[in-house]
Amino acid sequence: MDYESLVKSIISQQELIIGPVAIEEANKVDGLNVSMDGEVVTLANDGKEILGNLVKQYASLFGRVSIEVCKEAVLSASPSFEKTNLPDILK
Repeated sequence: MDYESLVKSIISQQELIIGPVAIEEANKVDGLNVSMDGEVVTLANDGKEILGNLVKQYASLFGRVSIEVCKEAVLSASPSFEKTNLPDILK
């Protein structure tokens, strides 16, 4: 699974809405390190878990709207991504 591209897509969509705060918030997720230009530097451990934690990080600040933005980002980045490989928060 290409979790890196999904993480990048989510960060990119969030950045359109909240600006550089999107990168700051992404870097608060354990196992994820993102450069200031939005590139994923490190995606350690379980990609599915990190993806879920990233969505939860945005949701903790901006609520349900952030989750919907994340779902749209995943769908546009990889429409054929197997839903069983997604964290529950994105299903």
